[in-house]
Amino acid sequence: MLQEKVSIMPQVPELSVVIPAYNEARHIPLTLQAIEDYASSRNLTHEIMVVDDGSRDDTAQVTRSLTGQFPGLKIVCNGVNRGKGFSVRRGMLEASGNLVLMYDADQSTPIEELDKLLPFFKAGTTDIAIGSRALKDSQIEVHQPFYREPLGFVFNDLIQLLVIRGIKDTQCGFKLFRQEAARDVFARATIDGFAFDVEALLIAQKLNYRIAEVPIRWRNDANTSIRLFRHGSRMVTDLFRIRWNSMRGKYNAA
Repeated sequence: MLQEKVSIMPQVPELSVVIPAYNEARHIPLTLQAIEDYASSRNLTHEIMVVDDGSRDDTAQVTRSLTGQFPGLKIVCNGVNRGKGFSVRRGMLEASGNLVLMYDADQSTPIEELDKLLPFFKAGTTDIAIGSRALKDSQIEVHQPFYREPLGFVFNDLIQLLVIRGIKDTQCGFKLFRQEAARDVFARATIDGFAFDVEALLIAQKLNYRIAEVPIRWRNDANTSIRLFRHGSRMVTDLFRIRWNSMRGKYNAA
């Protein structure tokens, strides 16, 4: 008698962590270990997706060498430098977890701060939860250099004026999405540079997704890849692109 074959569907992880990485070889091992330790301590099934954005260092090689140590680790390579927005978009669309976390490789926000975001999803009160450095209970452990913070305030004022209101900190790289919301939002996104967060949140608002802004701990990394004048001017230009796209109805629900 022939035995019937039973196909077993792969388990959908509870959490996907998407890490855009450009020249992050020195950060990646510690960051992956921190995520693994956190997920294991909370009994979270998970995957980690590192999106290498054409790094000039050994980011891709170091990550590949750790796949045996971290079973849920995946690496995706852009081949050339496409920008943080492109890398995050690619990772968010390819992630398979029920919840998808956008996470910076330098651990500016400790992964344990996820404990502050998860309750909103368990309670069913939000579709997207974003870490914020601008709320009353936010904790800035290491500040940016004195000349960066005022420029950050100016950029935030431009965001509020031109694009999106009601969110105090659009740029913190610690954002958690329901999978459906992540795919819906990033399938419409177009910005490849550092202003991608603004576009993603505007799209989410237009699609009527619920967004919770949550105070978190954050510390500046002095080795940030953001170059003030080169990237800053492009970010301002991209704000006008986002506004124009919004006026044309590009982000509206079909």
